[in-house]
Amino acid sequence: MSTGTVKWFNATKGFGFIQPDDGSADVFVHISAVERAGMRDIVEGQKLGYEMVRDNKSG
Repeated sequence: MSTGTVKWFNATKGFGFIQPDDGSADVFVHISAVERAGMRDIVEGQKLGYEMVRDNKSG
């Protein structure tokens, strides 16, 4: 599992980005993934663990 910090998240639009702790490229996050993890929302600056999954539609 990777760890990172929420760079920004727009709850109205339902997406944002996580800045990985290892310095790699920012990771897109959608509200559906947040909800599947059992959370209601995430906020800027929040530390979290995550697993990257490739989206079959967009790659």
